[in-house]
Amino acid sequence: MIGRLPLDDQLDHLRAVLSRNSILTEVLERAATMALPGWYLTAGCLFQTVWNVVTGRPPSVGIRDYDIFYFDAGDLSWEAEDAVIKAGREIFADLPAEVEIRNEARVHLWYEGRFGVPCPPYESSEAAIDSFAATTCCLGVRLEAGGRWRVYAPHGLSDVFNLVVRPNPVLAPRSVYETKSARWLTQWPELTVLDWPLPDSSMERP
Repeated sequence: MIGRLPLDDQLDHLRAVLSRNSILTEVLERAATMALPGWYLTAGCLFQTVWNVVTGRPPSVGIRDYDIFYFDAGDLSWEAEDAVIKAGREIFADLPAEVEIRNEARVHLWYEGRFGVPCPPYESSEAAIDSFAATTCCLGVRLEAGGRWRVYAPHGLSDVFNLVVRPNPVLAPRSVYETKSARWLTQWPELTVLDWPLPDSSMERP
């Protein structure tokens, strides 16, 4: 079972599995040409490709979009981010998938309005990946010089290969986790979805 292998072996399997999704590899290669600071291809397109391959489905089935994070704190204007988004729209125009590009240095400007909780400014793309609602989502990959794959996986890869969805209650509210996990279960019923943790009763006053 891949989820029980040493991490370096899991990384080899991750690259092999993700490479079976031709859309994903094309997005990676084209994103690298944009030279965005601190960029990663991240979230659903990665772990859902793994889920598909592990469960015998076509590698790209059920994947809504391909998310690219980058981090540019030098210009927090919407106009600067929009220029990158428009450039990406041209680069990825012929792909049969939606590619979303976001500057994670700007997330704190709009997060509370969308999700109802404040978001402290991120210090990096990695910090943004750390805050996903499920630890399974906390995964990023990018191509570097010489075709080297750089993988960011703060919670490891075992849950991803073992089809376990685990809550990550650091920022996103419980409703976001439960909505996403319920949607994933309809597409991948083989998943094991763990419950959102209850409040620590020991912290409550009598």
